[in-house]
Amino acid sequence: MRIVDITKAKAHLSQLVELAAAGEPFVIAKAGKPMVRVAALDTQEPNRPKRIGFMAGRIHVPDDFNTMGGTDVEPLLGWL
Repeated sequence: MRIVDITKAKAHLSQLVELAAAGEPFVIAKAGKPMVRVAALDTQEPNRPKRIGFMAGRIHVPDDFNTMGGTDVEPLLGWL
């Protein structure tokens, strides 16, 4: 993938956008550090690992979660 410095990207933005739209994505770097990837809208995102929270709104934690099973566990903790 082509890496373009931000100053060159500013100077040649329209040409770079045309290349990206034609299927050649590129990365804009600032001081040698990659900052953003530019690609056509119809290209697929790379597969990314699932993040924590992907089940948000699908799982319900009961209000008594911290005390569930407490009466069963307390006798086992007597030796502590």
